[in-house]
Amino acid sequence: MLKRILLLSLIIGMTSTVAISADIGNKVNEKEYPSADKVLPANPPKADFVIEGSVEKNIDMTLDKCIELALGNNPQINAAFHDILASDARIRQVWANYFPQLSWQTGYTKIKQLQLSDALGRNLTFNYYILGQVTLQQMLYDFGVTQNQATIKRFDYEAYKTTLSATINDVIYQTKDAYFNLLFAFENRRVAEDTVKKFEMFYNQAKAFYEIGMNPKVDVTIAEVNLSNAKLQLIQADNAVNLAVAKLNNVMGVPFIDKYNVQERLKYQPVDVTFNKSVEIARDARPELKLAELKVESANQTMKLVKKSYFPTLSIEGQYQRGGKSWNSNYGYNIGGYLNFPTINGMLIKNEIKEARYLYDKEIANAKNTQNSIYLEIQNAYLALEEKKNQMPVAILGVKQAKENYELSYGRYRVGEASPTELKDAQINYQQAQLTYYNALYQYNSSKAALEKAIGKNLAAENSDVVELGK
Repeated sequence: MLKRILLLSLIIGMTSTVAISADIGNKVNEKEYPSADKVLPANPPKADFVIEGSVEKNIDMTLDKCIELALGNNPQINAAFHDILASDARIRQVWANYFPQLSWQTGYTKIKQLQLSDALGRNLTFNYYILGQVTLQQMLYDFGVTQNQATIKRFDYEAYKTTLSATINDVIYQTKDAYFNLLFAFENRRVAEDTVKKFEMFYNQAKAFYEIGMNPKVDVTIAEVNLSNAKLQLIQADNAVNLAVAKLNNVMGVPFIDKYNVQERLKYQPVDVTFNKSVEIARDARPELKLAELKVESANQTMKLVKKSYFPTLSIEGQYQRGGKSWNSNYGYNIGGYLNFPTINGMLIKNEIKEARYLYDKEIANAKNTQNSIYLEIQNAYLALEEKKNQMPVAILGVKQAKENYELSYGRYRVGEASPTELKDAQINYQQAQLTYYNALYQYNSSKAALEKAIGKNLAAENSDVVELGK
């Protein structure tokens, strides 16, 4: 009886502002414990990442800002953009065939006629000087060869533009996934911090019970071990945050960026899109489909170009030359038109045409394979999103049930009706339920980003209501 009085006195001292009712442990006291509807702590992630050197001195990083940074700094995008510029220059190089070609040369030649020298009995040496020889050549027509070459380069240019779109699409997905992973790491750390606080409270409670003789020393030891394990998990969770930050910075192309502030939390924004609608969107928006079509057209133009290997080139040429036995003793000029036929190797050209035709057929097959691969990618992403979407209500319910169980166990423990093992199991189950929920939330957002990448377009939420537990 005396122990019971001392126990109640201790509890009253620890919770001076909370009324202890007789039914604690059998019924959840709404005044002492929060409603089961609010199952997650509402504290935002720590604001300990701050960009220095900016005008504001404190930038709140959001997903949109991360994507903006990635689009401006990711080296893959920069490389793809310069491929476009180089491809544009190659188109101009081809059209340069229609521009006049100007050349100039000078020289000196000394000729010794050995046969005449032997016959005449004296050395005959001739000197020939070229003060300058200027040649101007203009190609008039090549029967469409330059046109085909320019068309091929133009298809290459469009292909590089499409590749840039595909690269941007991929970088945006990587940025989204890395950002959601960072938010997931923040939530894990917050759960770990909350767990440490709870186990510190359990340790103090067990120590107080031991000091008044209510519980044995082993309860204190168990509580101390639980607290140490919780602190170890907090260290690991804190390191996971740093790794997630490093991964996000690398994806954005700014690995050495100063620290910044992240205020957003993981959210559940359901989207309403059917599989057929996803495929329809991908036909118009997925860059790889357009790229496959461009490769087919380019192969077709290459085949047409090879077939023109027999065709001549029509051009005009003018030349002026001054020189002779001395640098300025003579001059001459000529002008004329030329129809230049290429050196023809029938066997070679015939097989070049065959090769071009086979490569054209190959690109058609590759285009079909690309279409099938994208269809499979959309299927996988869509089914994964549906799976994660169906997991969300179950994960939320699991957190609510785990918290209610923890509240009941904690209430029973405070009045000496529950063992430390029961309390620990309840707390671990609650912690695991939270982590499971946040993992499901991260997987859902990542799957949504994967589907957006697969179709090449962002998906709008079903409505303006955003499900964000803990807020």
